[in-house]
Amino acid sequence: MADNYKLTYFNARGAAETIRYILALAEVEYVDNRVERDEWQTLKPNTKWGVLPFIEINGEVLGQSLAIGRYLARKYNLAGETPIEEAHADELVDSLGDLRPHMRPIFMEQDEVKKGELKKEFVDNHAKPFLAKLVTVKEKNGGTWMVGKNVTWADIHLSNGFEFIKFCSPDVLNEFPALKELQHSVFSIPQIKKWIETRPKTIM
Repeated sequence: MADNYKLTYFNARGAAETIRYILALAEVEYVDNRVERDEWQTLKPNTKWGVLPFIEINGEVLGQSLAIGRYLARKYNLAGETPIEEAHADELVDSLGDLRPHMRPIFMEQDEVKKGELKKEFVDNHAKPFLAKLVTVKEKNGGTWMVGKNVTWADIHLSNGFEFIKFCSPDVLNEFPALKELQHSVFSIPQIKKWIETRPKTIM
């Protein structure tokens, strides 16, 4: 019997979109429960960790976006072919999280001039050095993907993360053609391509 999934997150891509990509690729039906910000304030005190996203799997609640992604990746054969591939995929996923503290001020800033300055500082001092390291990893692996010979959730998660970096600097991946190719490869997978074309339209 197929599992029943209900994914709860804001009406945004954000921290839930990697999960949605995995479910799309696995062709798994699920409830995409999107809550508004004011609705979340009522819901928050009754949730497991007080954060979004969380997913209900046959009624059992699992929180934390990376834990959810890792669970689904293992279940649907997107975690890596061997234990060391799984570890390297997790390593790449976790490495993207190192950028998060530098992203947060951009969202918090209300002044558009200062926001623009923060975006430039983020891209030049944090995102570009990170992207350069990813290129080295991809070149060492060879082929299309970051780990092994098949797509993993690391490719999916990084491609999703690139969208935020492009939000700050739309043409940044032109400087990293190997990563532009990676994102194109991920977003061209038919199931993911279909999801991108039909998902609710949001800024991020």
